[in-house]
Amino acid sequence: MEAALKPFPYQVVSAASGEEALALVQASEFDVLVSDHQMSGMNGIELCKQARAASPNLAVILLTGFGTLEVATEALRAGAYDFVSKPVSIKVLIVTIERAVKRQSLRRQLSRLNEATPAAVAGIIGVDGTMRPVFELVTRVARSDATVLIRGETGTGKELVARALHTESGRSGPFVAINCAAMPDGLLESELFGHLAGAFTDAKKARAGLFLEANGGTLLLDEIGEMGLGMQSKLLRALQERAVRPLGGSRELPFETRVVAATHRDLEAEVALKRFREDLYYRLNVITIDVPPLRLRMEDILPLAHHFVARSAQRSNRPAPRIGHAVAMRLVGYDWPGNVRQLENCMERAVALARYDELVLDDLPAQLASSEFENVASASESEHDLLTLEIVEGRYIQKVLDAVGGNRPAAAAILGFDLQTLQRKLADLAAGHTSSAPPDA
Repeated sequence: MEAALKPFPYQVVSAASGEEALALVQASEFDVLVSDHQMSGMNGIELCKQARAASPNLAVILLTGFGTLEVATEALRAGAYDFVSKPVSIKVLIVTIERAVKRQSLRRQLSRLNEATPAAVAGIIGVDGTMRPVFELVTRVARSDATVLIRGETGTGKELVARALHTESGRSGPFVAINCAAMPDGLLESELFGHLAGAFTDAKKARAGLFLEANGGTLLLDEIGEMGLGMQSKLLRALQERAVRPLGGSRELPFETRVVAATHRDLEAEVALKRFREDLYYRLNVITIDVPPLRLRMEDILPLAHHFVARSAQRSNRPAPRIGHAVAMRLVGYDWPGNVRQLENCMERAVALARYDELVLDDLPAQLASSEFENVASASESEHDLLTLEIVEGRYIQKVLDAVGGNRPAAAAILGFDLQTLQRKLADLAAGHTSSAPPDA
């Protein structure tokens, strides 16, 4: 095993007995301990207990030729991270070690990030290195008049970046934003360029458009990729001439407004598909700022979560609950398809539902709270997340089934059941999952 692990980026130390391994753990810091279960002298379970007592964050992987529920339960109680059945597949062992190392890395990051002071540029919070180019571009181009195109997935905080550009620019005028996807082109034209009294039905009074309302400030054209081709032509002329003609008007009015556009679409692809004007694209794309999705900003998740918890608690006039370790692990391990906006909503919900001075898994939305850990032994992360033996048994049965490719007779033999007992337990598990499903599942 030591030879098999040498090609991988691990420092591997071997021991000839449980006692020798325990002495190494007590003398140095290790991420993972891989141990046999049945050994002369100190066995794997006892080694796991004592090693975890000496190093509480150590991930222990037990190798056993007795893949029974009793062993799984004993390993869980001893604090083992996972166990691998003999004969040991090196590939399976390496995957298990990789997961354990990743988990240890997450633990260290959680500890570091809980103490980190996040950087901020005009309200944008971030400690992750992927945000550094965003901060640098915002500070470098804020005081120029160049048009900026902000790209990023929905919910990444593109409007925050636009506001940061405005704040850092020192402009005396207002920050004005409009969602181009929220209205048809006819109404959008009136909103942007304004209209004279009587220009159309219900136009009883003249109104200045947003280009003029934002004079001396910044105008954000959010979701610019949703704008129709006809309106794109009118916008292009306004940007080229630095003037707008209100609906019903006969002359153009100049404006001194910094224009920032934002989109979640790939505008180059839209140009290729003839859905977005190429000349407008190049007019907007003078400077591009790409906002990374939250899944690529893992180090920002906890600082952002702390910020949203504190803000939600302040709005509710209540003390801000702490973010428990189990909750923090789920937050950092989740992909966040809805990005920062989804995290914000998640934290607001958690604060509203919090019953303790620390957030627990039940306070999270279902898609996070019900997310299972990768193994049986690590399923319990805190005193608020203890599992029943029935759940442990169900997860272990599924683990064995997965290991034998769904072969029920083989799984029954490993589990020590007859096939009829296994069939009954699987039926009970299926019925339990159905009855415990939330109403909207």
